[in-house]
Formats: sequence, structure tokens, C-alpha cells
Amino acid sequence: MTTYKCIIIDDDRFAIEWLEKYISFVPNLRLVKSYTDPMEALIDLSNGEMIDLILLDIEMPVVSGIELSREIRGRTKKLVFSTAYKEYGYQAFEVNADAYLLKPYTLSKFAGTIEKLFSKENENKSTIKNSDDFFFVKDKYEDLRLVKIKFQEIIAAESKQNYVLIHTLSKKVLTYMSLTEISKILNEKKNFVQFQRSFIIGKDHIESIDGNTIKMVNELRISVGDYYRKDFTSFLSEKLIKAGRKS
Repeated sequence: MTTYKCIIIDDDRFAIEWLEKYISFVPNLRLVKSYTDPMEALIDLSNGEMIDLILLDIEMPVVSGIELSREIRGRTKKLVFSTAYKEYGYQAFEVNADAYLLKPYTLSKFAGTIEKLFSKENENKSTIKNSDDFFFVKDKYEDLRLVKIKFQEIIAAESKQNYVLIHTLSKKVLTYMSLTEISKILNEKKNFVQFQRSFIIGKDHIESIDGNTIKMVNELRISVGDYYRKDFTSFLSEKLIKAGRKS
């Protein structure tokens, strides 16, 4: 059985203890750490490894859960808001939250939500037939027909809420999965990089770079995100040919 690592971020110690008890009843969840300070969580997540699940409160001092989620969304496979406030549903949708649990919720509600999230992930994995050169995904534009995608033809993968839009040299394919999920497939290849939260791009299909804007061969333009600026600078340093000085 696959075990999923999770963390809790909530300024209410009682709420954390209550949620920790729920987690103890779910066999495939392993609690890594609980945080009452959202800024401490941000620092640890920025410097640590990818987490399978973050359970995040919304109303917190200094920084709200919505604000924090924008910074940490790329560090977790699944993000679930655990809150007593129902009015933040739309903001949660905007930051690509996977679920919205309204306190107080039952153990069965919690366990059912977690099971649904990760069973969906496993289903996505099973529909992707990976090989050295290509894979298959279900295309929403083609009534969920399985469509063959060649790695060498992928220009970019773009996050579209619960979907990913795959830009290729010949077509666009819309498939039901997160950008995090498809990144696991693309990261097995050395030809893909991420310089923006919503895009993974194929290095071979970069046409030009103007400042912090990357233009792809299909006219797609991508702005480099602040979080990825260091990686982008390293990429340019590695690939830029500089003329030598004249003596």
C-alpha cells in the first residue's frame, strides 16, 4: 500500500490535535509535521522535498491560507483547505485546491475525501502508458479518446485548473490531471523545464527569449515566475554563448 506524506498548517492547536487524530485513522497517511506558524511552514517547504498532501487552514495571522497556498502549491501534490469559513470557496478554486473541507467535518468525510483524491491520482497513472518515446492520455476535446503524445513533440504543458492543456507541434490536448502529476512523467526526460507555476516547457521548442519572456515555436509566450528566477538564470548561463574578449 502506498503511503502519502502530509503536513498540517493551522494556527489553532486544538484544530491540529483534532486533525492529527483523524490522520491516525487513515492507514496510508503519514503525518510529517504540524505547523502553527505559516511562515515557518513556508520556509521549510521552500527548502524541503515535495509533500503528497497539505492540510491548510485559511484564517491565520500574518498570512492567510489563500496567500500561503499561492507560494506552496508547487510543493505539494494535493492541497486541501480545512476551514470553518465557507465564503472562501471561489478563492480556493482559483489557487487549484483539490478539496475544501468545512469544519467541523466527520472522520468519514475526511477519510472519504482523502481516498477520493489519491484514487483519482492512481487512476490517472494507470491511463498513462509510458514508454521511451510516447504516452497516452484521454483527450477531453476528442470525447475522452486515448491520444498518443510523443515526448519530442511537446512544446508545453499548461495548467488549466483540474486539467492540463498539452501543446504539441501538431495539436492541443486537454486531459484530466494536475500539472504536478504530468510533471512526474516529463521530469523523467531531461528535455523539460519549469520556469513558471502554470507551465512546463520543452527546451527544444524555445524560439527566443526577451528579458523574462520566453517565446515558444507556436507563438506561446511565458513569463518567468519569481520563484523560478534562479533556475532560469542558471539555464541561461549554461546555454548562452559569449564572445571572448579581444586582446
